[in-house]
Amino acid sequence: MKFCRLLCVSQCLNMSSLSAPLGQSTFAGNSNENYLPPQQICAVPYRTVPYRNLHLCAALGPFRGCKHPRISYSPFLMGSPEHLHATLKKMSLSTCTTQLTPVYDPYEPDNEWDVETPLKNRRCDAEIPAEGKESSAVVSTSMESVSEHGVSSRVQWGSKYEFILSHIGFCIGLGNVWRFPYVCYKNGGGAFFIPYVICLLTTGIPIVFLEIALGQYFATGGISCWDISPVFRGVGYATTTVVFWLNIYYIVVLAWGGVYLVYCFAYIASDLPWTTCNNAWNTVNCLAPNYTAVASGNVTLDASNATVHTDPAVEFWEKQILNISGGIDHLGGVQWKLAVALLIVWIVCYFCVWKGVKSSGKVVYFTALFPYVMLIILIFRGVTLPGAMDGLKYYLTPNLSKLKEPGVWIDAGTQIFFSYAVALGSLTALGSYNSFTYNCYKHSLYLCACDTITSFFAGFAVFTVLGFMAHELGVSIDNVAESGPGLAFIVYPKAAAQMPGGVVWAILFFIMLLLLGLDSQFVAIEGFVTALVDVYPKVFRKGYRKEIFVASVCFLWYLIGLLTITEGGMYVFQLFDYYSASGLCLLWIAFWECVVVGWFYGADRFYDNIQLMIGYRISPWMKWGWQYAGPSFTAIIFLFSIIKYEPLVYNRLYQYPMWAQIIGYLLALSSMMCIPGYMLYKICQTPGLLKQRWRTATTACIPDRPEAKKAKKVTSFDLLYINGEEQHTRT
Repeated sequence: MKFCRLLCVSQCLNMSSLSAPLGQSTFAGNSNENYLPPQQICAVPYRTVPYRNLHLCAALGPFRGCKHPRISYSPFLMGSPEHLHATLKKMSLSTCTTQLTPVYDPYEPDNEWDVETPLKNRRCDAEIPAEGKESSAVVSTSMESVSEHGVSSRVQWGSKYEFILSHIGFCIGLGNVWRFPYVCYKNGGGAFFIPYVICLLTTGIPIVFLEIALGQYFATGGISCWDISPVFRGVGYATTTVVFWLNIYYIVVLAWGGVYLVYCFAYIASDLPWTTCNNAWNTVNCLAPNYTAVASGNVTLDASNATVHTDPAVEFWEKQILNISGGIDHLGGVQWKLAVALLIVWIVCYFCVWKGVKSSGKVVYFTALFPYVMLIILIFRGVTLPGAMDGLKYYLTPNLSKLKEPGVWIDAGTQIFFSYAVALGSLTALGSYNSFTYNCYKHSLYLCACDTITSFFAGFAVFTVLGFMAHELGVSIDNVAESGPGLAFIVYPKAAAQMPGGVVWAILFFIMLLLLGLDSQFVAIEGFVTALVDVYPKVFRKGYRKEIFVASVCFLWYLIGLLTITEGGMYVFQLFDYYSASGLCLLWIAFWECVVVGWFYGADRFYDNIQLMIGYRISPWMKWGWQYAGPSFTAIIFLFSIIKYEPLVYNRLYQYPMWAQIIGYLLALSSMMCIPGYMLYKICQTPGLLKQRWRTATTACIPDRPEAKKAKKVTSFDLLYINGEEQHTRT
């Protein structure tokens, strides 16, 4: 029998007035079961005490010292050092200083000892992290080990920073730059942060932590992890379906950005092509504004001119980049420039993920950090522009009356899901490559704060430029404010052209755009691949099968993605974006994630799992989020979104035909129906009466990872050390 991690209460515990009920514990060698004579206790066993409400100590995590010990409890106990003192005092124990010290690390096999080994021979001075510092979050695995059947084992992140940067790169993407600032401005400016923060605390952070912790505890991807309640495995299939569609069209944005970047370098010594009307793609209606004249007041822009003439930036985007047709009915041919750009981006993504986290973990050091450098440069440049302060006023001025509108709360909730990339299965995949003892709780809190702060400051980069542009044109910011592709490929390039050294700023902007999208894309690919590989490990973890599988799905996505770069491809892109990975799909999946963990697997049970990993019991905030706030908010926003549903319109003018909208509904239902569909399939497949089938189908059948099994042994052994003699019981 092995013994794991001893807690010593090493200072004097005067037990002269020990009450009789404490002596009712049944440990070996106690001659009087009703009375425990006064002794100096070295280790207090929590299960030898009959009162289960006693908050005595049991260890599951590293900590040090007696000043501010980091205490970890067994799944059966809660409390603090002060609570321990108070409990002993109630038991008529006079206590001195209580010093808590771990004996050794239970996750190091070489440090396991038999219980018969005398305590004095055990190593009680094992190296422990300094107070206030975390233990190493991630175990490096440089090469995959291969079993006797030729199946490679799962690798882990080479460093905790690889996981942190991968999470940052995935969540902080294009939506932070081109969606959040506009949504914030549209919904009351600074007042929007009130519903945003409420949704973040009650729904966003708990679901982010849920997905990461679920992957980390079971070390598996976004499908098999839902075997915690097998009837809901459809949740995993739903997330995988959403990310399948997402990988088809999201990467097209990178192809557009790549073509723009090439044009920037091609015209580095001359005017940018979207600022002039003397190009082959321009029409007779093209009118290049004289920004200098407009700013000086010599030229006025009236509504009639705006309806007759078109901006060169718009013509460059629609005629040269998209070569857009009249509607989705006329797809036309593939744009060869975009096809080449899309192929290059797919090749880059493939070589970022083909070796799994061993390759993608190294790439994120650049792709996740460099956009911050670009963003800071653009912010500093933006605030120095004329009219920048006017833009910031539009962005930040609170309009509290907006809080009465339900649409503001709907936008806050859906923005949380877009920003934090939940309900895609990729966070579960990222967490599954962590070491068992990584503190994913603190990680989730810090990374969610980082995402929110990044979104907020991205608004400075956007609205300072929009304020400058409105100032130059002599119009209101309402007339230039845009979101989505319109902001990235029309408004911002046009604004960059007005700045001194506009080519440089355009290059920096598109480099930032590419890097923001690139790491989001290959993490989404990793999430999809991990989900399927973990379902069929014996198929894909042999030889180079995984690499071949990744290449195959990337090529498939490229072929389907060609539809989005035809002459009517922009309409196809909008169809995918509006339906396949819409807020409705994400809200539906997130609702079931909370229900499954909070009520079927059990929030308290999952708390026990988390405690085994991070070494302490987290606050009940997360449990409330999974059981009550999360399902309530997602259900309410889901219903309001259906009530306020409006058919898809492109560019405020083009109405999609009914057949295209039906395709959009099918794209949305392809993921949403996975949950009830698999539920019905599982119940029909399970033998027995209906009640027996339901009980069987909702009983967890997922195995713990090896480290979890080892950690659970800590709670199965009790030790009492009295008068220099070690006495123990087995539970």
